[in-house]
Amino acid sequence: MLYVPGDKPRAIEKARTLPCDGIIFDLEDAVAPEAKEIARQTITEAVRAGGYGRRELILRVNGIGSDWLADDCALAAALPVDGVLIPKVEDEGAVRHIEALVPDKAIWCMIETPLGVLRAGQIGGASDRLAGFVAGTNDLVKELRARHMPDRAPLLTSLSLILLGARAHGLAAIDGVHLGLDDPEGFEASCRQGVELGFDGKTVVHPSTIEPANRIFGPSATEVEKARAIVAAWAQARADGKGVARIGGAMVEQLHVDEAQRLIDLADQVGG
Repeated sequence: MLYVPGDKPRAIEKARTLPCDGIIFDLEDAVAPEAKEIARQTITEAVRAGGYGRRELILRVNGIGSDWLADDCALAAALPVDGVLIPKVEDEGAVRHIEALVPDKAIWCMIETPLGVLRAGQIGGASDRLAGFVAGTNDLVKELRARHMPDRAPLLTSLSLILLGARAHGLAAIDGVHLGLDDPEGFEASCRQGVELGFDGKTVVHPSTIEPANRIFGPSATEVEKARAIVAAWAQARADGKGVARIGGAMVEQLHVDEAQRLIDLADQVGG
């Protein structure tokens, strides 16, 4: 998911050509107070002009209680965007507040404060329209008074709790932004860690990071081939009246088949 500042027409235009899965039009942190209205107008013109293809379009509004939230939500309700991203969500009330202001759109929550992390499980059950959580790792580091470390050790507890809260309610979980734009090795390491933890994707702020994020978070050809073999072995075992299958010396059960089918479905969606 690519963050694009709402007051940057060239970036918004370029996003139409980039291989990202989602675009987050940002009205919050990336836009100065005096540019909020200009940003709304710029986003309105771009979204109505279209040309974004299958990319998911999400509007990040300003925070609950801010002077700009009502106008942001009115825009989200009026535009053909897919969803709205709420910053600094700390309770179910924030979700329900946006739910009332923006009908019929998916809702995403940024979990980026200690209280939000500790309440992730409750927040995840606040609405049937919730689509997922986005980890706000930079704000979390600040709020925790931690340090930005290459292995992200100070954030591992928070990242795990965000994932637990999302998965408990069947939601997507998107990893936070990597700060170092001139640190490709660090970015790729962060992506690999995100995959290992269980995140579904990465939020990015620069086009150059989209390719490695897609490559690392997307299923590889080898993984897809193995998944298809698992599904085929299971189907043959069931046809033979067996409750388990063996493939490559390993036992295959239903849980392995379910994960293999999820990966195949993901590969089909990415390839399609």
